[in-house]
Amino acid sequence: MAKLVLSLDGVMLREVKLERDSLRIGRKPHNDLQIDNLAVSGEHARLNIIGQELFVEDLDSTNGTMVNGKPIQRQLLQDNDVVEIGKYRLKYQSEGGVKASRPVQDDLDRTMVIRVGDLKPVPPAHQSTSAAQDTVMELPIVPAPVASPPAAAAAMPPAPAPAPQTVAPAPEQVPSTAAPVAEAPRPAAIKVLSGANAGKSLDLVKNLTSLGKPGVQVAIITRRHTAYFLTHVEGGNRPQINGRQIGVQAEALKNHDVIELAGIKMEFFYK
Repeated sequence: MAKLVLSLDGVMLREVKLERDSLRIGRKPHNDLQIDNLAVSGEHARLNIIGQELFVEDLDSTNGTMVNGKPIQRQLLQDNDVVEIGKYRLKYQSEGGVKASRPVQDDLDRTMVIRVGDLKPVPPAHQSTSAAQDTVMELPIVPAPVASPPAAAAAMPPAPAPAPQTVAPAPEQVPSTAAPVAEAPRPAAIKVLSGANAGKSLDLVKNLTSLGKPGVQVAIITRRHTAYFLTHVEGGNRPQINGRQIGVQAEALKNHDVIELAGIKMEFFYK
């Protein structure tokens, strides 16, 4: 069973087995793993199991979260990766891998509390926002479809001349046939989670964004009026979303979906 080995200054404090889909780490008592230290934010980081993969996510902490010495926002963990929170170290040992939706044992110790002397806060982590290289390429911009102009309201017929001592009824109002104005989707981006470009991100500002490696596997993300869609273009295997291979039709992307393409994992998210 996969586990995390928690240590401080080289001294092992405890082994934490990954028996749940999510594990929250922070200074406040409601966290699954409570570290009572001023260098740790109230809700500092979270570990999530998606399919057979383990991800670590910084929860906008004050001092940041690092993996193998590098600041991260969200990162796929590999065997023997070390998550750093202040001076604490969480070493990931897969030992057969992780699996989502494992039952929680009744006698499981849900919360671990650690109280030591205060640590000196480290500087906040700065997240890179440069565009991913090699694994991400962009197609030329295709002009967005222009909404048709509102149609003129139908002309109202003139009121009939009144007959002597008779009041003609008011003419019926004709509803407007103006076409609704299409709304643009929320700004979104993708962030590379694995490989040499892990941590880099790309804003989806164009109508078509091409991802992948030509000759290996290529897909496109299409920005439409309501959402963003992923479509397979090239390669023997279609891309995966959250561990599930997509079909031949374009598939809508949801916030924090994990895309796997040409061996690289990426996260789609709304800004």
